[in-house]
Amino acid sequence: MTSYPIHTADTAPEVAKEPLTVLQGAFGFVPAAAGLMANSPALLNTFFSAFGHFRGGGTFGPDERQVLLLTNAVANGSEWAVAFHTLESLADGVDADVVEALRRGERPADPRMAALSALTRAFIEQRGHLDDADVAAFTAAGFTGEQVFEVITGVAISAMTNYTANLARPALEAAVRPHAWTAGYSSRV
Repeated sequence: MTSYPIHTADTAPEVAKEPLTVLQGAFGFVPAAAGLMANSPALLNTFFSAFGHFRGGGTFGPDERQVLLLTNAVANGSEWAVAFHTLESLADGVDADVVEALRRGERPADPRMAALSALTRAFIEQRGHLDDADVAAFTAAGFTGEQVFEVITGVAISAMTNYTANLARPALEAAVRPHAWTAGYSSRV
């Protein structure tokens, strides 16, 4: 495994300092994946901009965003991202039983969250080649056709963080450590 520095706002290249400073303020620490992405300011700044639009301009609630991001992390087998999004999911009001189902690679019992997770996973597993039935199940759960495109944004954002963390395998931050996960935990990964 190749070792990459996990940057802070102090050590990052100048063009990557602002996003890391904002993240430090939001979480109380620089998430390891972001610190790693600072090795490529183009990657970090693309992620930061896309996530800002996803969060600030998107229509999903905080709990729905986290279900989407946690589903992606599990589907991509990203141990760091699953732990991080478990922490964030619980903080953003996702029911613990939904979080646990997602961590096992299963659909949650909540029909709306199950539909969101299923469409998210379908995008990843089918590389974007969805069937009409995939979209119909999503919209039948109360989501809009426009939100299908918003799922694409979440999948893209997750690819950046999940792949970065999978490449570098950073240690979990103290706040994230209680939510450690291994890919073998999921029955689907």
